[in-house]
Amino acid sequence: MASRTPEEPGPEPDARTARRRRFAAAAREERPDLSLLCLLVAAEADPGLDEAGLDAAQIELDRLAGLLPYHPAGGPGAWARNLAELLGTRCGFGGSPADYRRLESSLLHEVLRRRRGLPILLSVVWMEVARRAGAPVYGVALPGHFVVGFGDPAGAHVLADPFAGGRLLTDEDAALLVAGATGGQLTRPMTAPADPLEIVLRVLNNIRAWAEARPEQSAVQLWALDLALLLPRRPARLRLERAQLLVRRGEFLEGAAELTEYAEVVAAVDRAGAEAIRRQAAAARAMLN
Repeated sequence: MASRTPEEPGPEPDARTARRRRFAAAAREERPDLSLLCLLVAAEADPGLDEAGLDAAQIELDRLAGLLPYHPAGGPGAWARNLAELLGTRCGFGGSPADYRRLESSLLHEVLRRRRGLPILLSVVWMEVARRAGAPVYGVALPGHFVVGFGDPAGAHVLADPFAGGRLLTDEDAALLVAGATGGQLTRPMTAPADPLEIVLRVLNNIRAWAEARPEQSAVQLWALDLALLLPRRPARLRLERAQLLVRRGEFLEGAAELTEYAEVVAAVDRAGAEAIRRQAAAARAMLN
């Protein structure tokens, strides 16, 4: 799967528009295809990821699934151990602190190629491989550290950490992950299955955070916001973030127009907040004088 660095020129506008329409349509399917959505996210960063590349990534997930035994004896624990042995041990999928500094760690095709990534992308690999093999698998969006679950979320189940090569997690282990990330306690809602669109939004949030810490990567932050805004469910504040980013990028008129539009929405519930946003819009227009 050949890749291109994020600094290289982006795709032609028509190709980008078509890809984003495909992303929006896939997000509105009754059963969204998580791997396809993650690959379409990756294609925004890597213009070299064409249709053949998308197919190659899906074929690799199929190939890995074919290496798993079908319905192993031993229930959820057996599935988790088999995935850990295949993906964590034999194939070397895992992560380290250095992976948080790389955009590639949030791009599914690169994670499949490098076998390194963030917890959530490694979990996507695990879920997609396990799902293809018939496993009862689901994602678990613990605060600060995504993991996977096998079995019945309300009954017999086990959790595994793909970032650690598939280490099985006790309740105490999961509680320590939450405490380390938030200082709070593990609660039952935290271990509920995450739906595909929640996962994709979290992937995009990670990309936005990566780019926000690197002002020279504002174009990456912008496309991550654009994709997030195509999801049927997303925080309204993303519109404000996009408008403010446009202003920071020097696109003053477009940013001011979006700030004004957002202020009209906010005015119905927060008049003072709306007025503050209008002042931001006026300041952006003044930058052209």
